[in-house]
Amino acid sequence: MKMTRLRLVFSTLQVVVSIFLLVSCCPASLAAGEFDPYTVLGVGKSATQAEVKKVYKKLAREWHPDKNKSPGAEDMFIKITKSYELLSNEEKRANYDQYGETAGNQGYAQQQRQQFQHFHDSFFFDESFFHYQYNKGSRDFADTKYMLHFSQYMNDIVPDSFKRPYLIKITSDWCFSCIHIEPVWKEVVQELEVLGVGIGVVDVGYERRLANHLGAHRTPSILGLINGKVTFFHYAVVREHLRQFVENLLPARLVEKVTDQNYMQFLNSWHEENKPHVLLFDQVPVVPLLYMLMAFAYKDYVRFGYVDQGLVETEALLQQYKINTYAPTMLLFKESTDKPADIIQARGMKKQIIDEFVSNNKFLLVPRLVNQKLFEELCPVKQFHRRRKYCVLLVTSGEDSFTNGNEEFLSFAASNTKEIFRFAYVYQKQQQALCDVLLKDKESVPSQVLILERRNTAGKVNYKAVPGGWNGSEEEKFQLQEQLELLQNDPAFLASVAVLPELNNEFASMFLLQWIDAAYDYVSQIGDDLLHNNWREMMPLLSLIFSALFILFGTVVIQAFSDSSDEKQTKPKTKEGPQNNSENGSPNANTSSRAPKKSFVEVTELTDITYTSNLVRLRPGHMNVVLVLTDAAKNALLSKFAKEVYSFTGSLTLHFSFLNLDKHKEWMESLLEFTQDAVQIDSDEDDSQHKVDYTGYVLAFNGHKKYLCLFKPVYTGEDLHMDSSRASSSSRDEAVTRKKTASSSLQIHHKLDRLGLWMERLLEGSLPRYYIPSWPGLDKISTSK
Repeated sequence: MKMTRLRLVFSTLQVVVSIFLLVSCCPASLAAGEFDPYTVLGVGKSATQAEVKKVYKKLAREWHPDKNKSPGAEDMFIKITKSYELLSNEEKRANYDQYGETAGNQGYAQQQRQQFQHFHDSFFFDESFFHYQYNKGSRDFADTKYMLHFSQYMNDIVPDSFKRPYLIKITSDWCFSCIHIEPVWKEVVQELEVLGVGIGVVDVGYERRLANHLGAHRTPSILGLINGKVTFFHYAVVREHLRQFVENLLPARLVEKVTDQNYMQFLNSWHEENKPHVLLFDQVPVVPLLYMLMAFAYKDYVRFGYVDQGLVETEALLQQYKINTYAPTMLLFKESTDKPADIIQARGMKKQIIDEFVSNNKFLLVPRLVNQKLFEELCPVKQFHRRRKYCVLLVTSGEDSFTNGNEEFLSFAASNTKEIFRFAYVYQKQQQALCDVLLKDKESVPSQVLILERRNTAGKVNYKAVPGGWNGSEEEKFQLQEQLELLQNDPAFLASVAVLPELNNEFASMFLLQWIDAAYDYVSQIGDDLLHNNWREMMPLLSLIFSALFILFGTVVIQAFSDSSDEKQTKPKTKEGPQNNSENGSPNANTSSRAPKKSFVEVTELTDITYTSNLVRLRPGHMNVVLVLTDAAKNALLSKFAKEVYSFTGSLTLHFSFLNLDKHKEWMESLLEFTQDAVQIDSDEDDSQHKVDYTGYVLAFNGHKKYLCLFKPVYTGEDLHMDSSRASSSSRDEAVTRKKTASSSLQIHHKLDRLGLWMERLLEGSLPRYYIPSWPGLDKISTSK
């Protein structure tokens, strides 16, 4: 019993001592950690950000695992990257300089496990305890091989996603959920990487910028990248779901199912698509993922089809090409559909085998130049003398009359197997700019063969046209063969030099189709986010939509209330309108489109003080309507003028003034000298005894454009007609006498009749305009009588 108690006490003491040592050693180990970013990069603590960045770029190029094959290169590269991440962040750098703290401390975790390994052995601690706590320092799967950085992602991964899809995992140092998916992730990566799927890992602790760019806000997350588009994985992390997720990333009609009914249509489409065609024969009813990935990688060069050997609809196809059904078979067809240009057959069809097979046959024997990219690949720029590549180009047309010559050119190219010559043809109508440069002789034969060599990437070429054109005769074939032999012996044979323009992309989709495709992708992305409740990524879009709807409906509601209030205010004014018109004797005067804002008309006098602001420097688009009056007729004319123009005061571009003729008659006469065709003066009124009466004239001035519109008083005779109808037969002579007297001297009451109609024509812009070279000064004042 005593021995048992002693052992218990001794064990308890050991535990207490171990805990004391563990706690006491933690600060020391943190302070004396082996990881020092300044030592790793070889810079001092006073180094600037530019110096740190310069040293990092140099060391990263030196220790990158793809360039440096030494055993410790990968670990050194990780240390360099982490050191730069720490020192490039001002906040993290300040914390490290002051407290010796880093965002994560992998070396500390490893050091603790080594120091307390004997305690672990003595007290039977489970290995999973330390593994769980220090997951970052004890990863058994090499995620560091697939670590992505922002610049690497933008410069390398995104362009490469147009050739193969990528599967990217978002993780972090203390992500406990990441431990559970690690075995499945490892199995899927090992399976898909050999098929050609790109793999990437983003550590949120070190690549927060890249994680935000991808839209990953939680860990763990798995996403797919293809054609630069990011798609999130929303299902359970199992092998079958991840494999299906990668298949769904690929375009829909990437591989066509071929049977006895459509195989000829599939093979004969080489002319329209300008591509070789590949047929894969296999027993599997579903297209293998490896074959779909290869079809996506070479989608711009080769068209892929799949034949299921187990179907009855493919028996005739198998017999025609004598396919061995015991192993997968690939046939590659070019211009000839009767016999394949190349064939491979293997039980274990590997990616390397298919890649080599397709890359060696990704062009037709005589392809058509349809874009600049194809031209640069077929006819590369000259690098060395032994690597010269000459392009034999046929300029022709797609019409039926050129078919024989095109076929003979194809047979000539098939018989010439030398690597230094590449044969191609171009349609003159589709590539007119290119043909205009090469065919300087506009009267040359329709079909022409040219031999050219690209000298630089700017479009400079050396070329020579084969004389005599091309119709496909034996004599022309012999002459072309002779020209090619002379070229091999003497590279200076190509004497002509030209700079070629960039080729048109004949297969480029229209802008409308591109817009529809982009809109479909965007709508599908929104639907996917809504379906899987990805609200955090959808929040900016939803905020934008609701803001637009709020502004739209808010504007409609405010406009509706403002319109109703304006109608209530203008109801009493509209009732006064007909009364005024009846009183003024002007029933034809209509109201303006804008309701008046005031219950009065503001009329200012045009004097030498207000002359500049009301006329000379009047704002563009504004007009000043000026009534000409005298002191005797001032009250009557102003009252009539106000009633006639009241309905137009709602316009913000109209101003109203009056001019005293007793003070500024000479200015009035000098101004109307430019409107003599409008002021028709009878010869009997031009004498010295009778002068023109300008009382009641109205002038509309546009000070900015320097023109005026003129209103002259017009007598309507309505009152006299009413008086004469009321008069008795005995007093008709007296009424006629009164009419004659009124016709010679217009009454003040009727001088502004028809002013309302004239104002409407002014707003319509249908009045004649009299342009003034310069406004005369308002400094001439006549003496009052």
